[in-house]
Amino acid sequence: MSEIVELTCINCPMGCQLTATVENGVVTKVTGNTCPRGDKYARQEVVNPVRTVTSSVKVTGGKKPRASVKTVPEIPKSKIFSVMDVIRSIEVKAPVSIGDVITEDIAGTGSRLVATSNVAEN
Repeated sequence: MSEIVELTCINCPMGCQLTATVENGVVTKVTGNTCPRGDKYARQEVVNPVRTVTSSVKVTGGKKPRASVKTVPEIPKSKIFSVMDVIRSIEVKAPVSIGDVITEDIAGTGSRLVATSNVAEN
């Protein structure tokens, strides 16, 4: 028995309306996409949705109180709240540089939390 899943692609500004046909937990067909990214997005989103989490962490001894961070690579969508719980508990010491790994394997996802801004020391 087939299941039909309707979704909107978020990979580019086109916002294609996609229809994915799912059989036994596998996407067998995707329609509505105007580029290959839509097909890839639908297949991933239906079976195992992932997201990049962006946020900020507290910084002590810096010219700014926070540094922006993101997860690399994406994490399972179901782990967003667990990842945010960890992010809220993190406090780093200045200086912080873009690309610094703040945490390895955040919340058991296998992803790193990486700085996306610079914070100089006071």
